[in-house]
Amino acid sequence: MKTFAMSAIVLSVVAIAFPATLSISIEAAAVSSKPQQSEISKADFDALVKSLSNWGRWGKDDQLGALNLVTPEKRKQAAHLVTSGVSISLSRNVITVKIGTSPPFEQRMVHTGLTPGAESSSDAYSVQYHGHTQTHLDALCHFFYEGQMYNGFPQTDVTEKGAAKLSVINVKDGIFTRGVIMDFPWLFGSKYLKGSRAIFPEDLDAWEKKTGVKIQSGDAVFIRTGRWARWDAEGEWDMKAEAAGLNVASMRWFKKRDIAVLGSDMVADVAPSGVEGVRMPVHLVAINAMGLIILDNCDLESVGEYAKAHQRWDFLLTVAPLAVATGTGSPVNPTATF
Repeated sequence: MKTFAMSAIVLSVVAIAFPATLSISIEAAAVSSKPQQSEISKADFDALVKSLSNWGRWGKDDQLGALNLVTPEKRKQAAHLVTSGVSISLSRNVITVKIGTSPPFEQRMVHTGLTPGAESSSDAYSVQYHGHTQTHLDALCHFFYEGQMYNGFPQTDVTEKGAAKLSVINVKDGIFTRGVIMDFPWLFGSKYLKGSRAIFPEDLDAWEKKTGVKIQSGDAVFIRTGRWARWDAEGEWDMKAEAAGLNVASMRWFKKRDIAVLGSDMVADVAPSGVEGVRMPVHLVAINAMGLIILDNCDLESVGEYAKAHQRWDFLLTVAPLAVATGTGSPVNPTATF
């Protein structure tokens, strides 16, 4: 606490002596060099889950969760964000090799130009999309906690036949809302976040201050850690053991702003998680307690470059999952339109 207080005094002096832009840069650098997270106990995590819960907020039978915040008025506001007409995919091209424990996307050709008598070409896809590689949407049935799913539905509603409640079919009408990219390598002046760099609430505050953009109710927020830039620079690594991402305390910040969707270029969670006995606390709080749809493994490199070049951090987001009645999620190709 003494170190933080001294930093604040130094920054105040800097703000008087130098331009505001320089002051913000120094502030971001200070946040970037923060020490790593300390571990949260299971008891404290349990209390956090309860305090951030949206269970019952939209009725005891609700299966939409925070998508209730994407109102008709919110959609109309999002549509007005389109000014240049430029669209950018937020999906990584499918990965066709096994990486860690994440299986590859498989394409099997059924008919080709070499098939005798073929009048067309066709193929079949197979993908186990949950994991650290394919861009996908997590439905609200995806995470269990103490025997329950979002809004108190029992985890036993998910059987070998699929999810009877909270499945991806509830997102069949798609997601059409304001998207915002929070680019932390850009904020900290680096190409990507290294190691297990955790993103804390004060980092989120620093991003809002620097950009002048405020996260609003019903937004879809995308966290760029530079995962794919790190991939290009360092190659494959054990992402379950070490990855930059959100510290679970950041979920209080997002709850206050009432976001509807949380996306990232990894799986949102920092690794190690910083929570005793819980591997993916951000996922658990977001999906199970808050009812947030999560978009994992997005490719935010191109949209990040466009946002930086045009100083334009918000856009119209469109997402349309597969209409699988009992699915736990879906591969998706989210699109940002400026």
